[in-house]
Amino acid sequence: MKSYRVAIWKLSVNRSAKKPTHLVRWSVDGEPFHESYKTKALADRFRAQLLRAADKGEAFDTITGLPDSLRGGKVALSFLELAVKYVDARWPEASAKQRDSMTDALATVLPTPAKALRGRPTPVVLRRALRSFLLPPPRRDRERPEEVTDALAWLSKASLPVVELAESPRVHELIDALSRRLDRKPAATQTYRRRRAVIFNVLEYAVELEALTFNPLSRVRRKRGKRPVQEVDRRVVVNPRQARELLTALTYVGGYDRASGRRLRAFFGCLYYAAMRPGEALGLRLVDCTLPDTGWGRVELAETRPTAGKAWTDSGEAHDRRGLKQREAGEVRTVPAPPPLVRLLQDHVKEFGTAADGRLFASERGNVIAASSYSRAWKHARALALLPHQVDSVMAARPYDLRHAGVSQWLNSGVPAPEVAARAGHSVDVLLKIYAKCIDGQEAEMNDRIMQGLGEEDGNLN
Repeated sequence: MKSYRVAIWKLSVNRSAKKPTHLVRWSVDGEPFHESYKTKALADRFRAQLLRAADKGEAFDTITGLPDSLRGGKVALSFLELAVKYVDARWPEASAKQRDSMTDALATVLPTPAKALRGRPTPVVLRRALRSFLLPPPRRDRERPEEVTDALAWLSKASLPVVELAESPRVHELIDALSRRLDRKPAATQTYRRRRAVIFNVLEYAVELEALTFNPLSRVRRKRGKRPVQEVDRRVVVNPRQARELLTALTYVGGYDRASGRRLRAFFGCLYYAAMRPGEALGLRLVDCTLPDTGWGRVELAETRPTAGKAWTDSGEAHDRRGLKQREAGEVRTVPAPPPLVRLLQDHVKEFGTAADGRLFASERGNVIAASSYSRAWKHARALALLPHQVDSVMAARPYDLRHAGVSQWLNSGVPAPEVAARAGHSVDVLLKIYAKCIDGQEAEMNDRIMQGLGEEDGNLN
């Protein structure tokens, strides 16, 4: 923004420093600015330049306080303007999950390094104004409530110039904001890492635009929290018998006709027998499946339907439509389907058919099944299939734990790690870091093997 309301004061001397400096002080639209110089001659020269620009009728920038003649013709970006430019540049190619993460990180830090202006809105209002009205391009034309309009007007004035983000105190303000939740309590380590990656890229973009000469985050080292544990908790993994009982229990879920549970049985079977991610199973079509009458079949995974939220998808639907995770567009992953899964899929098609677009799993209205719906059915199935103490435990607490059980079962059956990784859609390195032999009840079997190796059948020493 620019203004012609400029006031330029006489030179003053700052005697609080070891060596007194000469201050040039002026204001633009009521906002004070100052520059300090070692000598009076330099300070007087700069003040004369400001007076000359004001006499010529030049507009002064309200962010930097400088006229065009002293800014080299370049527009001084505010942090808010940089954020909007970055989102516009990245939005078209970003996935729905990336858009959500990007706006979350920016809405977290944008209000923090700001000028101390009166009328600061509450953190909740500022976050809503950014996440729901300003940052997502499709939502900028929506009618704004008065509190949102006021919040964005305040932030536009209070947002600091990007060049000030290079100053050490400002960088540490950013770091502190990234590491805290809205209630100012410490955020999870993974949340901090995700947000920091976004802001790092935003500041890299500022360097590309020549608004910064370097990325200030690259020069700050923060004591990192402990990395999140990647290994699968062995307590969440069910054995084959428990998996079958859970799938059977789904036929009793859903009230009188129990259709909702039966409709989801093959979906959960895909997570266990083919180690699919939920989004991959939701995107599975009948034409992607080879289902022979006997023996093994095959599924070819080409699409995933992850839950993202209507605000972040191009279609306005709750589920995004993407290629497979960490794979090139159009790349397919082939997974052999064991006979139990083949039978589940055949029975599912016979009873429920497919959606209009050929997807195997859909709601009664033909829509993509919501995560809340299949999670609710899974909760009921656990209560029916597991023992009371298991229901209260973390065993198969989430539908995703069926995928963990499937991969663990392959590894424990002696399938080579490269083959397991190919079927599960992992690299071998990641597979070996995450999965271990963690089938429930296997500890006793391993103990028996050890005792046999020791020549002891019943655990008693001879």
